[in-house]
Amino acid sequence: MTQEISELVKRSYSSNPKYTEIMAGFPEDYAQVKTLRDLFEINYKVVEAKDQIRQNLISKIQKNEVKYPEIIGFEEDVIPALDRAILACHDIMLVGQIGQAKTKIAQTIAKHLLSPMPIIKGSITNDSPMDLPQNEMISLLEDQDDDMTSPKFYIDSTSMDKIRNNKLDTKIEWLEGERRFKYVLATPDISVKDLVGQIDAVKITKKGVEMYQIESYSPGQLMQAKHGLFCIDELPVLDTRKQVALLSVLQEGRFTTGAYPVVFEPKTAFFATANPVDYTHSGKIIEPLYDRLKSHIHTHYPKSVEEEMLIIIQEAKISKSFVPVFILKALARIIQNARASQEINQDKGVSVRMGIHCLELLVSEAERTRALSHKMLAIPRPSDMFCIGQSTKFELAEMDDTITNREKILQEFIVQSVKETSLEYIKEMDEVLLEKIKQEFTGKTFQVSQKIVDKNSMQLSYENQLQSFETLQKIIGPIYDKVSIEQQEFEKKTITHNIKSGFLAISEKAQNELRAAVIEIILEGLCWIEPKILDKKEIGYVAA
Repeated sequence: MTQEISELVKRSYSSNPKYTEIMAGFPEDYAQVKTLRDLFEINYKVVEAKDQIRQNLISKIQKNEVKYPEIIGFEEDVIPALDRAILACHDIMLVGQIGQAKTKIAQTIAKHLLSPMPIIKGSITNDSPMDLPQNEMISLLEDQDDDMTSPKFYIDSTSMDKIRNNKLDTKIEWLEGERRFKYVLATPDISVKDLVGQIDAVKITKKGVEMYQIESYSPGQLMQAKHGLFCIDELPVLDTRKQVALLSVLQEGRFTTGAYPVVFEPKTAFFATANPVDYTHSGKIIEPLYDRLKSHIHTHYPKSVEEEMLIIIQEAKISKSFVPVFILKALARIIQNARASQEINQDKGVSVRMGIHCLELLVSEAERTRALSHKMLAIPRPSDMFCIGQSTKFELAEMDDTITNREKILQEFIVQSVKETSLEYIKEMDEVLLEKIKQEFTGKTFQVSQKIVDKNSMQLSYENQLQSFETLQKIIGPIYDKVSIEQQEFEKKTITHNIKSGFLAISEKAQNELRAAVIEIILEGLCWIEPKILDKKEIGYVAA
């Protein structure tokens, strides 16, 4: 039996793979590969992380597939730079302000460009059995003493025990790239031991092992990212000593910890992120580390309203609802106008998360004021827009950065954004119709409120109020149709980007409240068109 095991291992290590790959190092029939014996029988070969990412990117390029799903607005600059860096097998520094998808880029690469790998079940250091050299593997399977002449960490002691105890029946699991992604936020309290691991006194005491045996080692973040993607966020925050600990990983792909005479090879793809202010500050990143991060890629905020809208709708976590495209458009414009404003400290930036969190609030506001009490679908309207202050995250530059001043500036952004959006729907309206609407409003008021619905038995519903405005009624239908077409076109764009867009489809349940939102956007536009048709007063909309 011992001879058979030895021959099986030697043949597997020395022979070409006997499987068809569907991704780099990922067999087509992986579901049948469940044990160490199965790996040996197909002559499995490990493909290291950077090679996996490179080979899988090449495959996607050749098949004209989407390379980085969920990454929007970087097609002309960031994505070509990523392609070059990955094809060159570079470690990467992503430089950009808050909320520019730096971490998401790293996560997306781990999720879509790292292949699933066979890992000894339960391993915290992503131990693949084939990490072991042939002689080490045979020693474990034959219960031979292992006298390491050149101390090196291949797999942790728990994984070695599983092979000793279970032999060829050792269970393996296929671990996806997403689960081999390790994210570390650089904070002042992170220690060198957190990164590279440490000799664990508790293990020494409990197991009675020698201090420099592999059983005494507790892995740090780098080894927990083995065969994966290690992303350290805000690298310049790490002090010099901790940055030095990363140098040999980037230079040689290996490191040691303290006086512990064992070499560790995390075999990981390395990503770091930095804010431009810290990145350009002398001494924030030590020169050798700065130099060893071979590709430095600068990110940016969405350049168009549509890109901002797509990102918001992709990332927002909202309950069952319907979101009108013109609400999304107005919200995206608030964010874009804030980024263009001299009133805002642009060094700090205005994160895309602001728009995401504001949409979540708008849906919740629609629930709070109407949907729950009337048992209807939550649909945000222009009258809900002023609720978003609690998710507004920017810093003022020109005036004192107080809550009052922030609220004032935010209100200006909201008014401007709703104005720009509402005018899109009425700017080409016939002047004769506009004049008729103005005449109809003479001596009359149209009341708008978050709590007023389109149709109900109450006198104050939008539908009941419209009975006094014949011309206004006539223009609602065509604009509603225009909104419906726009909604469908935007929904198609979300599908192109693999964005779940169920809350963009106009269902029968959504029609009445969407009509109410359309009425509000029309009334807003009539206040801004030149010559002005309506004025907005506390009592409601009246003739200008």
